[in-house]
Amino acid sequence: MIILQIETSTNVCSVALSENGQCIFSKSNSDGMNHAALLSVFIAEAMEVLKPEAKKLDAVAVSSGPGSYTGLRIGVSTAKGLCYGFEIPLIAISTLEVLTAEALKQVENRKIALFCPMIDARRMEVYAAFYDGKGEIKREISADIITLDSYDEILVNQPVYFFGNGAEKCKTTINHPNAHFIDNLVPLAVNMIPFAEKAFVEKKFVDVAYFEPFYLKEFQTTTPKRQ
Repeated sequence: MIILQIETSTNVCSVALSENGQCIFSKSNSDGMNHAALLSVFIAEAMEVLKPEAKKLDAVAVSSGPGSYTGLRIGVSTAKGLCYGFEIPLIAISTLEVLTAEALKQVENRKIALFCPMIDARRMEVYAAFYDGKGEIKREISADIITLDSYDEILVNQPVYFFGNGAEKCKTTINHPNAHFIDNLVPLAVNMIPFAEKAFVEKKFVDVAYFEPFYLKEFQTTTPKRQ
């Protein structure tokens, strides 16, 4: 199977191409929100890789957020256009799930820990979820206002690793001894490959006409409190 991966949920624009689960092309840019100018160029370069052997795409995988409205709109619209044009299925991959999979690789004693990917929003707001050491979700995505006692009821029981572009602004606020931060972890298309391959095998596709990603503006914020 040959799958094109598109990740545009944050300020990073990235594209990857995989064949039977192996990356055969990858390119990304983190200079800012210039997805409209870069995405089509990256995709064109990826498609050039297929030309020598006249290979064709079997599916397109796109990040489903939560993330930037502009970034996700560009990524999803482009992915839909490719799926319509090539008459191939669309796969949606959670941005937070991809981030968590990469964080799990960096923590040795992950069985007793929880993992909290964070996507930045305005002021002290983040969009976050909690996963266990197996990558299984323990708390669904919600929009949280970060305060001094945020997540204390969770942190009191086990170490929690925070990461993603929303975690940086939380370092000076979440100071519980069980709080740990993983720096410089961003969602990349190349890290979507195992998720896309699994979804393709299981035929977990989304409706090309009606699929909408998790835009940040869709959430109503809450303030995590002590128990």
